[in-house]
Amino acid sequence: MSKAITLKLKKFDDSVPTPAYARPGDAGLDLYAAQDASIAPGCREIINTGIAIAIPEGYAGFVQPRSGLAAREGLTIVNTPGLIDSGYRGELKVIALNTDVENTIRIQRGERIAQLVIQEVPVVTIDVVDELDATERGEGGFGSTGKK
Repeated sequence: MSKAITLKLKKFDDSVPTPAYARPGDAGLDLYAAQDASIAPGCREIINTGIAIAIPEGYAGFVQPRSGLAAREGLTIVNTPGLIDSGYRGELKVIALNTDVENTIRIQRGERIAQLVIQEVPVVTIDVVDELDATERGEGGFGSTGKK
């Protein structure tokens, strides 16, 4: 079982729902739109969430699309996952993208638009070396493991 952490949250607008898990055991907290938005086919829009958070040091936040909106309407996030560093204290914003080629996506204020996953992240030190250890995959890049 994962350890619980406390996430401090500042609301800029009390009428926007506070992020919450839809069901027990979910990994992502639902994020809500703090504004109405219309996103034309193939276009993107920055959508305010009306909140700021204080992620504890040693953790990071990852903003990810909601699968239902992606499947039904073609709504995704341009920089998925959007990374929120522990030192950031500004308003969370979602860079939404309409992948539908025909229909405008209409977002209503208070609608769930994305998910926020908080994960522990290690501090990495860099060790510059002349050679890396050999692996079965080696330098095989995109598609090197085949289709199956």
